[in-house]
Amino acid sequence: MKAVFIVFNQANTGRVEFMLDELRIAGFTFFQDVQGRGTNGGAPHRGTHAWPEMNSAVLTVVEDDKVDELLTTVRKLDMRNKEVGVRAFVWNIEKLV
Repeated sequence: MKAVFIVFNQANTGRVEFMLDELRIAGFTFFQDVQGRGTNGGAPHRGTHAWPEMNSAVLTVVEDDKVDELLTTVRKLDMRNKEVGVRAFVWNIEKLV
């Protein structure tokens, strides 16, 4: 099993939820109002007057064979509008209760 953490501009919330539904990924945890800045020249997303945009994030745990399909779909979403941005990070789940 793998954990996939997807961080995205709040403008993509509906698209991310649609993506999970289309991939039949039922379980996830949604984080709203996530602040940060991308490492590759990304503008800060802080919810302030100077930096008004905000991010959200989703954490899902999927079977290993689902990861590549999910990452491919995230990459396609990112390519739709590079300025808005979406990133995914994957790590191993060693145990699950």
